[in-house]
Amino acid sequence: MSDGTPADLFFDAAIGLLQRVRDEEAEAITAAGTLLADTVAAGGRLFAFGAGHSSLAAQDVVYRAGGLALMNLLAAPGLVGVDVMPATLGSRLERVDGLATAVLDTSPLRAGDALVIISLSGRNALPVEMAVTARTRGAKVIGVTSVAYAAETASRHSSGTYLKDHCDVVLDSKIAIGDAELTLDTIPAPFAPASTVVTSALLQAVLATTAATLAARGIEPPLLRSGNVDGGHEWNARVFEEYRDRIFYQH
Repeated sequence: MSDGTPADLFFDAAIGLLQRVRDEEAEAITAAGTLLADTVAAGGRLFAFGAGHSSLAAQDVVYRAGGLALMNLLAAPGLVGVDVMPATLGSRLERVDGLATAVLDTSPLRAGDALVIISLSGRNALPVEMAVTARTRGAKVIGVTSVAYAAETASRHSSGTYLKDHCDVVLDSKIAIGDAELTLDTIPAPFAPASTVVTSALLQAVLATTAATLAARGIEPPLLRSGNVDGGHEWNARVFEEYRDRIFYQH
C-alpha cells in the first residue's frame, strides 16, 4: 500500500471505481434507466433483489426519499442482508437450487415487470436461476455484477453460466475479485470492500436516468419525498394512492 492514510487510500480507490463506472458503463446505465422507464410507462412494476450484502443496494432504492415509489424489494427469509442466524447460513442459501424459483412463485412478479438482480460474483445458483426464471416468465432483467468474476471463478449453477449471461442489461461494477481494495504488510488479508458504495451509486444513476426519461416523455415520475420535510407525507400519500396497484411494500 502506498503513502497516505488507509482512509485516504480507500476514498481514492472508491472514487477511482466510481469514475470508471461513470465513464465505462454510461451506455449500460442509459439502457437500464430507459428499460425501467419503458416498464413504468407500460404499466409494469419494478423489483430489486440482492442476497447477503448485495441486498443493501437493493434496499437502498426501495421506499426511499428522492427515489421511485414503484421500486419494490423482492425478499426471502435469510436472503435480505444478514437477517438470518447464523449469518453464514445466508451464504449457503445462495447455492441452493430451486430457491429462486420458490421466491418468484410467491412474489407478485409477472410478465411486463422489470427485476434488478444484484450479485457481486454472479456465480451462485440463486441469482442465475432467478434471472433465467424471471425472463422465462416475461420479465426484463437488469443485472448488477462484477464481470471479472466470470473470467476468474467457476460458476456454481448447474448450467455453468453466470448472472451476466441471463440479463437484458448488465451493469459491471468493476469490483476486483474478493471485494477488498486495500492491502497492508502488517495485515495478512486484503481489506476495505467498496462494492456497496459502487453498486448503490450505479443504481441511483440508473434511477436518475429513469426519472429524467419519464419526464422527457411527459410522464411525471412517481417519486417519493422525505417525510421529514413539510408536505412530504401528503405528497407521498398522493403517489401511494395513484400507484397503489404497483406498490407492494405497503401491504
